[in-house]
Amino acid sequence: MVTGQASSAQVQALAQEFVQFAVDSGVLRFGQFKTKAGRMSPYFFNAGLFDDGAKLSRLAQFYAKALLASGIEFDMIFGPAYKGIPLGAAVAVELARLGKNVPFAYNRKEAKDHGEGGSLVGAPLQGRVLIVDDVMSAGTAARESIALIQAAGATPHAIAIALDRQEMATEKQTDGSVKDVPHSAVQYVRETLGMQVCTIAQLSDLLDFLSTHSNSALGEHLPFVRAYRDRYGV
Repeated sequence: MVTGQASSAQVQALAQEFVQFAVDSGVLRFGQFKTKAGRMSPYFFNAGLFDDGAKLSRLAQFYAKALLASGIEFDMIFGPAYKGIPLGAAVAVELARLGKNVPFAYNRKEAKDHGEGGSLVGAPLQGRVLIVDDVMSAGTAARESIALIQAAGATPHAIAIALDRQEMATEKQTDGSVKDVPHSAVQYVRETLGMQVCTIAQLSDLLDFLSTHSNSALGEHLPFVRAYRDRYGV
């Protein structure tokens, strides 16, 4: 188990192991994919394909190890609907197994008007809240979670994601067009919103993986991913 402020070598080793796991699971794929921002990306990461018990369990192990290695302190976990719900629950279970038992809550997309009612389910939101999600594109989902947490009187303290694409975020303009901005969603959350961000792996780790992998078929994707980083990277 990686605990406390882990060495950079330990963090890098965990990231490389995660990238290999994502490729083996078919979650990280290479080719030509259109992103939500309209960019043609040479790789695609779809955390929804961690779709069985074994994969989800191992994914939660990566999140938990990365969080413990980061040294980030938090009092509870929040999983934003929808992908963040199973992720947050699995990470809470894995952290408890490793000796850090924290409360867990999530939200509904639509408020319930019967039973317990409301849009929040699970433990009451309080203290320093860690948001668990898969990736961060524009930071929009993060802002929605932050608003929910603040409305409940708690502190949105940190966010944990699987992959930081390390690319420019986009902002919608008044005329409906989309414009690149000179910072990533992760940088926006850190620098503008003042929250800590824990990532299992980053685009730089993916480039390291492709440049050192013995599989020549994987290595063929390196120049395309590198060119994408040169065009959109931050």
